[in-house]
Parts: sequence; structure tokens; C-alpha cells
Amino acid sequence: MSIPQEVTLTKSKKVFHASPEFVSQANTKDLSLYEEARKDLEAFWAAQAERLDWFKKWDKILEWNPPFSKWFVNGKLNASYNCVDRHLKTVRKNKAAIIWEGEPGDSRILTYQQLYYEVNRFANGLKKLGVQKGDRVTLYMPMIPELAIAMLACARIGAPHSVVFGGFSAEALRERINDCQAKVVVTADGGYRRGKPVPLKLNTDAALENAPSVEKVVVIKRVGDPELAPMQEGRDIWWDDLVADVPLYCPCEEMDAEDILFILYTSGSTGKPKGVQHSTGGYLTGVSFTHSLVFDLK
Repeated sequence: MSIPQEVTLTKSKKVFHASPEFVSQANTKDLSLYEEARKDLEAFWAAQAERLDWFKKWDKILEWNPPFSKWFVNGKLNASYNCVDRHLKTVRKNKAAIIWEGEPGDSRILTYQQLYYEVNRFANGLKKLGVQKGDRVTLYMPMIPELAIAMLACARIGAPHSVVFGGFSAEALRERINDCQAKVVVTADGGYRRGKPVPLKLNTDAALENAPSVEKVVVIKRVGDPELAPMQEGRDIWWDDLVADVPLYCPCEEMDAEDILFILYTSGSTGKPKGVQHSTGGYLTGVSFTHSLVFDLK
């Protein structure tokens, strides 16, 4: 028996203002940033881009050819360098970069220095598998530190990554792998969701029954159940084995500001999922700016 539900919407004119104490120390205190952007959009975003470390500055801020735009034309940078390397020159070197709490209750903390080494090792591991600049890598993983490590490692060598939600089916995973023509898939034996193991490796195996572009699968041990992770000889390799004998340093690729950083797919609820390409320079500038405001980062 269904229970009737009644929803009432009430229009409210209440405005909740931040306290004067908070406003006085906040990164943004008024609408001056909005006015600055409205007055000169290109100069505004050029100023925000100065938050980043560039190997080469841009020749032109915006090249606008409706409906197409190019930001920071001919600028060169690397996302992994900006997220990790540059912090090693500061007091943040030994501060926490990742603080992680997971199911079923385990926790880890990685400093920027530790994160740097893990990213470099996995980047070299990907190179050992034949991943080159421009190759696509699909990440079908649980919410663990290695997910961030894999993303940063891909960015370091110039390989666009595509994160696929771990709750998606094998069919949904296959569709996204085939669309971006991924060369490598990174997954785990399983993950945890509401206390129960999720068979990520088994889903990956099912997806790859018809995904000819994939050459290698990297698997991280998360759940520890061998029945969840049958390994295919010649294709599959454990994460730990891959990085066991690689150098601790991997140079950053100089990426053009318009080079693809990652591909994120729409939900597919209204049709075929569409891969949205996020460019390196524009994305980093945007998130650096909004991170400063939304998180009030000092």
C-alpha cells in the first residue's frame, strides 16, 4: 500500500549573512571580483591563471571563434606538477596532501612528499606498460588514495584519464571504454559499498569481452578476496608488482593549455553518454580559483 505524499513549497526571502568576523578573514569579502571580471574578462582570468606554475606563459589569453574558444594559447604546464611538485618547495612538503577514511574503517594519510613518490612510481609503471602522451586510461576504482595517485600519474605523462563510477555496470563501463578507446584500465579486486564488497574486477572482465582497444589491466588489492580477481595472463598485472622496480622519478610532460586533462562522461540518462573533454590550462585555472573561494583556502 502506497502512502500519499504531500510536498509544500514556501518562498522565503530570508538572507543569511556571514558573520563580520568570518567576512574579515575570508578570501572574498564583497562583489569586487565579480565587477572585475565583468569589466575585463580576459584580464581577470589571466590574473587567476597566475596562481599556477607555467613552463611557458601563454601568447594570448583567449582565442574566441564562436562557438569555440581556446584559453591561454600556446601556454605550457602540467597538472601533476601544479598539484604535487610545486608544494615540495614549501613548508607543505611534509604536510598532509591526502587524509583518507574508508570502509570498513581503515585510514591513511599521505604527505605531499609521499604522494609525489607514489605518483612518480605509478607514472613510470604506466610507461612500462607502453602508455604514451595522448593515450587514454580508464579508472574504474573504489574511493581510495590510489585513485588520486592514478589520476595524477596520468596527468604527469600526458595521458588523459577517464574516471568511471565504481557503481556502474559492466555494460556502462564497456560503453565508456570503447568511446574513449582506452589503452589501459586501472581497477581493483573490489571495493566496499555499505559494508559489502563490490566486484570491480569481475565487472571489468565482463566489460572487456568486447573492448578491443584495451591492452593491459592494472589491479590493486583492496578487498583481498582472490575469487573476485581472476587474473588473465599477459593482460592483467597487480599494482604492487607493476611499481616494484620502477624509478622514483618521472619527468612531467609539458602539456599545451588546450591539451586534454581528462574525459568525464555524462550520465546517459537522456541518451548515449557523452564524453566531456576538460582542457589542462582552463580546468586548472578554474578549479584553483573556485577552490580558493569555496574552501576559503589560505
